[in-house]
Amino acid sequence: MSEIIFKKEVYEIVAAAFEVHNVLGPGFLEAVYQEALAIEFRLRNLPFEEQKQLHLTYKQFTLKKRNIPDFYCYDKIVIEIKASLQLLDNDTSQILNSLKASQQKIGLLINFGQRSLLWKRYINPNVPRLVQKRTILG
Repeated sequence: MSEIIFKKEVYEIVAAAFEVHNVLGPGFLEAVYQEALAIEFRLRNLPFEEQKQLHLTYKQFTLKKRNIPDFYCYDKIVIEIKASLQLLDNDTSQILNSLKASQQKIGLLINFGQRSLLWKRYINPNVPRLVQKRTILG
């Protein structure tokens, strides 16, 4: 049976997002949720960087343009947030592009714009499967 990658970290991030949604509810602009989520991450001592600029490459060249996800948590999880009534294909493309730019395995798309918080976990297929070391006692 395969184990969920970064299960604990994703749980902590989503719990923080639920708290923000429970306090603010839907209807605010994305920037409001981003600021509130940054506060909640700090209150919970979750390691994060806000609006981290990720370098893009084309072949062996580094591009001047950057990919800037909303959050980069635990140095390994990319987060894009939205405040929309409905997520669009463009929103999915955005998280997938952020995953590709960061070369990380896991990304989260979190939408605060509905009555219930909506979140989805994405896996970057271009990053090799993470292997966790296990100790066998015997």
